[in-house]
Amino acid sequence: MTPDSAARYPLLLDLTARAVLVVGGGPVAARRVDGLVQAGADVTVVSPFVCERLTELIDRGEITWMPRDYRDGDLDGAWLVHTATGDRHVDDAVAAAADEARVWCVRADDAASSAAWTPAVARLGDVTVAVSGGGDPVRAVRVRNAVQSMLESGELPTHPMRRGRPPASGSVALVGGGPGDPGLITTRGRRLLSEADVVVVDRLAPRALLDELDPHVTVVDVGKTPGHHPVPQDEINRALVDHARAGRRVVRLKGGDPFVLGRGGEEAVACREAGVPVEVVPGVTSAVAVPAAVGIPVTHRGVAKQFTVVSGHEGLNWPALAATDGTLVFLMGVSLLADTAANLIEAGMAPRTPAAVIENGYGPGQRVTTAPLSGIAARAAEVGARPPAVIVVGDVVSVPTGS
Repeated sequence: MTPDSAARYPLLLDLTARAVLVVGGGPVAARRVDGLVQAGADVTVVSPFVCERLTELIDRGEITWMPRDYRDGDLDGAWLVHTATGDRHVDDAVAAAADEARVWCVRADDAASSAAWTPAVARLGDVTVAVSGGGDPVRAVRVRNAVQSMLESGELPTHPMRRGRPPASGSVALVGGGPGDPGLITTRGRRLLSEADVVVVDRLAPRALLDELDPHVTVVDVGKTPGHHPVPQDEINRALVDHARAGRRVVRLKGGDPFVLGRGGEEAVACREAGVPVEVVPGVTSAVAVPAAVGIPVTHRGVAKQFTVVSGHEGLNWPALAATDGTLVFLMGVSLLADTAANLIEAGMAPRTPAAVIENGYGPGQRVTTAPLSGIAARAAEVGARPPAVIVVGDVVSVPTGS
């Protein structure tokens, strides 16, 4: 009687240096052999002919090939057998011999008649998740792919218990969270966030991700607003170093990209000078993403082939900026927008140059305000434009993208 799939007993096997027989030499057999070789098995393939992939493994000495049909006695000494000949009579014979010898047999042709199954496997580091599709390999692969994606993104936690790790394991990751939408953080950043013991977070980081953290994670809010920096940068640097030296995995979660006007460079230097391992995970910078959110490309063929990202504060080289042959993108510049426009025009930029102010990119209050450079400050003031906002100056503002 063939058992229901729910009655099957899941098991992981250590096949290191153990003899495994594979009967068949086609692509299906090759896929099985690849996994067995990775598991360290001593693989013998029995088949009159073999495919290109198996030929490569044979030539490298990674498997043994017996170039003939299957015979009685080939299972002697085997711990496991896979049969994938495409000939049901041969596969039946292999399975029957395996039953008699009490050797587990995996059949590629008929999962329902197989004594053992190979699941679809998702792996990340030392975490392995096996998925059975109830005899449907396509279903199993689809579920496996979804699990793999969730492992890589951090939606499924893979970290060990937080208690008892040695102090030497402390580290810092400077993670760019993107422009605010939690879906725009990288999979690497999200996974590190899921493994963190401490998260030091900025005001413009994707804070919705904090709701997914383990309850034991310490969240340190160091958010800044224009003209109000409650936690000075040197204290932030010190907190990163101190937590890491205490053996904690620290994620510095920032908006945008940590190395684009985000003081990530200063934090990386502070960590390295303190001997703390630090990793930088790039993020989608708001300088590009926020204009894109409202349909403004920072470059466009025939319009602009370069763009300049500028901190919208005082002390800028206005003649150089006004003379640029491309797009200007100002971050943190709403409060000085009138001065910025006046300085650019005084330095030679055409007053009619299109300009835009995009507020709360990807947020519920996202809004774009456009006007010529000469009138953008007045128009922004009229609508009450406020930070966070990105300012774009250049002909790309008028590109009809349809967004």
